[in-house]
Amino acid sequence: MGWNGEAMPETTADREIVSSRIIHFPQEKVFEAFRNPEILARWWGPTGFTNTFQTFDFRPGGNWEFVMHGPDGIDYPNKSVFVEIIAPERVVFEHIVPPVFQMTITCEKLEEANKTRFNFRMVFESAEVCQTLRKICVPANEQNFDRLESVLAI
Repeated sequence: MGWNGEAMPETTADREIVSSRIIHFPQEKVFEAFRNPEILARWWGPTGFTNTFQTFDFRPGGNWEFVMHGPDGIDYPNKSVFVEIIAPERVVFEHIVPPVFQMTITCEKLEEANKTRFNFRMVFESAEVCQTLRKICVPANEQNFDRLESVLAI
């Protein structure tokens, strides 16, 4: 189901951004970096951003509310609702404040020891919103992955 309980259209290619990286850490450790709000707050968002979490109710139907603080001093309020959690493989949430999108995060255990394919799949409410945000989200997702790797290396 999608926004407002409506069925998601089958074809989303013009509304989606997919980012992926092989992370040199085990699947469980990568998943824990998202599940644990103290760790997540340290790496979530582009370079230079910090986070203040108000709510992180990590269960289907649970809310995730936080403010991203930009390096330019601008605060960006965020609110999401968790839709699906399958530990240690998958998290789906709906970002319910503009820009509205559904995020699917997957942690795919690779055959090579201690490596995980980490994926973000963002499906936006419209192709127009997706196109507008693509130039921001693609590099921001890469920065997110960089930050995650730095936190995991500690």
